[in-house]
Amino acid sequence: MSHVPRLLALIGFLVVGVPASAADIDASTYGYPISNPFEATLATTPVELRPVVPDNADINQNDYQVKLRPEREFELPDNFWPVTKMRYRLAKQSGEAPLIFIIAGTGANYASSTPEQLKQLFYGAGYHVVQLSSPTSYDFMSSASRFATPGITRDDADDLYRAMQAVRAQHPRLKVSEFHLTGYSLGALQAAFVSELDETRRSFNFKRVLLLNPPVNLYTSVTNLDRMVQTQVEGINNTTTFYELVLGKLTRYFQNKGFVDINDALLYDFQNSAQQLSDEQLAMMIGAAFRFSSADIAFTSDLINRRGLITPVNYPISESTSLRPFFKRALQCDFDCYLTEQLIPMWRARTDGGSIAQLIDQVSLYALSDYLKNTSKIAVMHNADDVILGSGDLGFLRRTFGERLTVYPLGGHCGNLNYRVNTDAMLEFFRG
Repeated sequence: MSHVPRLLALIGFLVVGVPASAADIDASTYGYPISNPFEATLATTPVELRPVVPDNADINQNDYQVKLRPEREFELPDNFWPVTKMRYRLAKQSGEAPLIFIIAGTGANYASSTPEQLKQLFYGAGYHVVQLSSPTSYDFMSSASRFATPGITRDDADDLYRAMQAVRAQHPRLKVSEFHLTGYSLGALQAAFVSELDETRRSFNFKRVLLLNPPVNLYTSVTNLDRMVQTQVEGINNTTTFYELVLGKLTRYFQNKGFVDINDALLYDFQNSAQQLSDEQLAMMIGAAFRFSSADIAFTSDLINRRGLITPVNYPISESTSLRPFFKRALQCDFDCYLTEQLIPMWRARTDGGSIAQLIDQVSLYALSDYLKNTSKIAVMHNADDVILGSGDLGFLRRTFGERLTVYPLGGHCGNLNYRVNTDAMLEFFRG
């Protein structure tokens, strides 16, 4: 991407004293092949358009664990013993190098596909890389969260910061030249709060921070995702479930191909076949994935805090206990339910009151608007067709970040993070 528009924008700022405008990528030259935002969210980028990155076998990496909440050994049932210590992944360069922390998105484990792809990208560019689970994942809630009730973004950022400090302390011989930070989706929102926290605690003095597809108004984003589960889908009735419908389409697709091949390109190829899913069906798949994450949060938070909303307080749970009935109950609780039954009561008890509107402002990017306007080290990359954005969200980002915002015309929610044009721009940003 040419630097000329950015240079002209900077000159305009110096001459007339107005914020420089965001870099809006032209749809005709962008080259991302998927115009449907639901499809892009699920299929991401065709393999041939992704960057060349090192194979995992060629990366010097290991998984580690650190004990942050010793009390969890006594608070959690026996079958939760694997997640009483926080696990993370560290990829090391052979000598001194910059280190980048990656914060995973909603419900995601540190080793899930997007953190892995970002790790390969940054490691190939010469960075030490630390992958952290989302504060909304059951493993982070169990091992690293003080309140185990994610959604208060400052609290989640504080937990992440403590985790990062513990990771650094566990590797005193790792030679780090400077620290960077990135996150995607909800992890991007949390990265912004972590960066602000670091301005006073100064453990890392992050040089650059990149927010990838962050929610602006957290409540708007989760509401958009929750609504997708309620989509009316043609072909589903009392006798045919959504999953049976999708399975039938996949079966016919593989029958037509003559063989079964499950790989990264599956959904992209599938959507170009006669069996392609409709927008409503794709939306329901995205919504269903989010509902599973919400259920995980509601179940784990209730269990750790002994609230008795999903799991009876003194119910005996061992390694042989089936958790299915409780998770089934949790699936009936969407994010609004979790907000009403667990998050808001905890927040009000700790802050002595407050309205829902106040809470929404406190946990969203609005709370950091002054900081984000005045720090040059933070940039945002977003998509104009992102399904988590609401009315006015892009406008807020433009006013707040100016030329530090890049808006891609396509990609849905994080679907283009592994597209070569995007990954080149990420590396260019961190190189300065």
